[in-house]
Amino acid sequence: MKRFKDIPCGKIDALIEIGTLINSKYSDIDALLTYILESAMRLVSCESSSILFVDDSGEKLFFSVALGPKGVEAKKFIVDMKGSIAGWVAMHNEPAIINDVANDPRHDTQVQDSTGYLSKNMIAVPMRVKDRCIGVIELINKSGGADFTGEDMYFLQMLADQSSIAYSNASAFISSRDEISVLQDQLLEKHGYHTLIAKSPVLLEKLDIVSRVADSDSSVLILGESGVGKELFAEQLHLRSSRASGPFIRVNCAALPEPLLESELFGHIRGAFTDAVSNRKGRFESADGGTIFLDEIDDLPLSVQGKLLRVLQNRSFEKIGSSETIFVNVRIIAATNRDLEKLVEEKKFRSDLYYRLNVIPLYIPPLRRRLEDIPELVSFFMKKFGREVNKSFLGISEEAMSALLSYSWPGNVRELENVIERACVIGTPPYITEDNLLLNNKAIPDNSTYADKSLKSVLTLFKKHYIQKILAENQWNQTATAKVLDIQRTYLSRVMKELGIKEK
Repeated sequence: MKRFKDIPCGKIDALIEIGTLINSKYSDIDALLTYILESAMRLVSCESSSILFVDDSGEKLFFSVALGPKGVEAKKFIVDMKGSIAGWVAMHNEPAIINDVANDPRHDTQVQDSTGYLSKNMIAVPMRVKDRCIGVIELINKSGGADFTGEDMYFLQMLADQSSIAYSNASAFISSRDEISVLQDQLLEKHGYHTLIAKSPVLLEKLDIVSRVADSDSSVLILGESGVGKELFAEQLHLRSSRASGPFIRVNCAALPEPLLESELFGHIRGAFTDAVSNRKGRFESADGGTIFLDEIDDLPLSVQGKLLRVLQNRSFEKIGSSETIFVNVRIIAATNRDLEKLVEEKKFRSDLYYRLNVIPLYIPPLRRRLEDIPELVSFFMKKFGREVNKSFLGISEEAMSALLSYSWPGNVRELENVIERACVIGTPPYITEDNLLLNNKAIPDNSTYADKSLKSVLTLFKKHYIQKILAENQWNQTATAKVLDIQRTYLSRVMKELGIKEK
């Protein structure tokens, strides 16, 4: 064992500083592990490094973080415990220095053969929690062609011991945070509501509008393609309002046949028609003191539209078969994925009803125009469905995320949810791979541009590619392009400058 007085003071100071920092980085495990590897490479100068963790079976190791020339490619591989240097270290719970990797019988060449990156020498130390090896830190190819030394191993093992504690604490913190989040989601679901995931600036802007108009009694018309989450925004309008303690009643106007719709909305009295064997309370009466959400309002028959208009104007109606006027205090939110103005022109929707519904219009952009939401949604759905199928996925591969970001998402968030559910069912931990997604290739543009890129790079590249595409379709007219992208022209100009987009 090296004596304390023989240890360089600079490295001791560095270890103390690193230990302080890694034990404060609990909220993001990837950032923590990346910092640990960067610290290891500063302590022991080398070309590349990686952290591998033992999987649930105890028979394989998977790359969690890999830095260096081929780090992204290395993360694709699963390493067998038997027949690999990292596996030997994990099984024996002992460090190892190999300064002639090519001639070591434990060396597994699959990563080297695939990436073309030659491992000349290596040092690997176990990460231990309560004397049990949970993973391995590897450093490859010491700088300057030198050999790894016992001093290198000593410092790396000290760092690994600190890192194991930090990782264990961070995992416990995140597990607790996720459990709280799950309980909050379950509480929402118990009351019939859904969790709204919003990361993109455009969606956060919409939520800001929701907050500002929530306490108003004015009607809101939510517009957007099928599957974008219009119902979730209706829920937010209700939950952020003074009516939150009141009922939130949902009506899908397309799901009910015309003869039943009027009775469903306004109720009836006994004997009003053949099957009216008892008095029935309608949805509007049930929503008194709260909010009613009328989805697919475009399917509302003309015969019912007049009665709805009266409710909007006077907050009153009569049940079918009754002359008694009922007054209600209800906030009305409607939604559609169709062009109501066009339906008005075609005399299929009353213009006076349209203008009463459209007091506050709220357009929800499609998923393909808010790419920043995709990683957040994927993480949410992966945890949700991973629990349902009893699988612990650590994340999604770079290739799979690139495919998701490149996909056109005709079915929007609803389609993404189905894709991730399917991937969780057929996939095998620790990572969801591109093959697990089973995406419709016809809807995916060529994404070879995004190969071997970080998530941030993929987002940036896709934004640039997509904006260039829309600009070209609009003859590089920035005003028209900004309208299609649903952003301000000044913001488009700033993004073009940041991304280096110029007309060819």
